[in-house]
Amino acid sequence: MKKVIRILDRIEDFLLVSMFAAMVGVIFVQVIMRYIFNNSLSWSEEFGKFLFVWLSWFGISIGARRREHISITLLVDRFPPSARRIAEVVSELVIIGICLVTAYYGATLVVSQAGTRFAGIRISMSWGYLSVVVGCVLMTFRGILAILETFRPAAAGNRPASEKEG
Repeated sequence: MKKVIRILDRIEDFLLVSMFAAMVGVIFVQVIMRYIFNNSLSWSEEFGKFLFVWLSWFGISIGARRREHISITLLVDRFPPSARRIAEVVSELVIIGICLVTAYYGATLVVSQAGTRFAGIRISMSWGYLSVVVGCVLMTFRGILAILETFRPAAAGNRPASEKEG
């Protein structure tokens, strides 16, 4: 299982870096075309926005993997370790629920927008909405892993990382 997770991590990182490089490159070319050659590309701005949306939705999964999402822990930090684990699991379950609902409605948008095309890049709008579905599914996967990780140290007799920091 750890090997599959490492492969997923590498794929996410590779896609994120590649899309970011492509977005920066396309926007850079657009700026050069507009201000030096007085001739802008019809598709570059829209393609840059398209890549930015995909970057954002991949980013939520990577943020979850690294545990870098913002959280307010004023109350939870005062809980005993067992209650803290329960609060972490409840928090992850709420996030998973939100992601599943968002993924469901994102999937309905993917289907309903299949015939609509972006004006500049001439691809189906479904590809843009698919980023919501992919990001939420990845975030759900990361949430499930976080829940399993929360209970793994308790089963092994070790303290979770969140308890060691405090």
